Amino acid sequence: MSLEQKVMEELKQAMRDKNEAALRTLRAIKAAILIEKTAEGGSDTMTETAETKMLQKLAKQRRDSLEIFEKQNREDLASKEREELAIIERFLPAQMSQEELTKEVKAIMEQVGAKSPADMGKVMGVASKQLAGKADGKAISETVKQLLSQNA
Repeated sequence: MSLEQKVMEELKQAMRDKNEAALRTLRAIKAAILIEKTAEGGSDTMTETAETKMLQKLAKQRRDSLEIFEKQNREDLASKEREELAIIERFLPAQMSQEELTKEVKAIMEQVGAKSPADMGKVMGVASKQLAGKADGKAISETVKQLLSQNA
C-alpha cells in the first residue's frame, strides 16, 4: 500500500473519530504528496525514497517550529506541533538509535579513510546517502563531527 493510500485510510478514520489533530496533519501530508506529484517533472506515483524524504521534511518543519514555540513559552502552539509530529512519525521508517548511528558512521569513516575533521565532507557525502531515511541529517552531522574530533 502506498503512502497516499495509507494517508487516505487514516484520514477517513480520523473523520469518523472527529480527531482534529489527525485530520490537520493527514491533510498536510496529503497536500505535500499532491504538491510533490504535480511539481515540474513529477509523476503520478512517488518512490518510497521520495515519500520518506517528503515526510522527513514535514517532520523537520514541525521540530523546528516546536523548538521556536518552546523558546517563546507558547505551549498552546507547541502542543499542536507535538501532536502533528507524532502522527507524521508513524509513517516514517524507524530511526536508528545513537549507538547504531555511531557504529555505522565509524564503518563509513574506515571505508573512506577519514582521520581528521578536514575529512568531514567525504564522510558526510557517503553517510547521507547510506543513512537516508534511517537517521536525521543533523544527528548524522553531529556524530561525524564528534568522532572525527576524537580521532584528531
